[in-house]
Amino acid sequence: MATPRFSSGLQRGVGVRIHDLGLGLFFIALAVAMFVYAGTFPAFPGQKYGPSLFPRILGIGIAICGALILWRGWQSSLASGMRRIFVFDPGFSQGGRLVSFLLVPGGIVFYLLLAERLGFIPTAFMLMVGLFLWFRVRPALALVLAIVITGAMQWFFGSMMRVPLPRGLFMQILYGG
Repeated sequence: MATPRFSSGLQRGVGVRIHDLGLGLFFIALAVAMFVYAGTFPAFPGQKYGPSLFPRILGIGIAICGALILWRGWQSSLASGMRRIFVFDPGFSQGGRLVSFLLVPGGIVFYLLLAERLGFIPTAFMLMVGLFLWFRVRPALALVLAIVITGAMQWFFGSMMRVPLPRGLFMQILYGG
């Protein structure tokens, strides 16, 4: 089977090729959403910065990167003409590639739906174990990595950055209430 050829503005990937215009717009929209949502985080009384600082800094960085990608896509579309924004390789739906592609945004939805109910620690742990196992990390290593990374994220965001992570049912069981 012949491999389809794409213009220089398309990202080379396994099964989906996204033009830099689409990718840049996506990252800018994501950055705006992060920045606006971070503004809803409660401020700490008496402090000049709060939990919204770190997501807003990340949002600004993502917006700058999105603008650079958008600029590159615009330049390439001027040079070679605009083609399609998304190109799906016919083999993309085979071999679990589509599921792998959808697992990352699906993981975000999973976290958003369950984190408040279950708490950050069990939700992040289950999410990471599921992703590690799907991407064929050995089960013992997946469990160890999920425990270490979940603990590190809880420590960094919950203790160091003072981000109010969801306590959920898990912390109620541990600490009673």
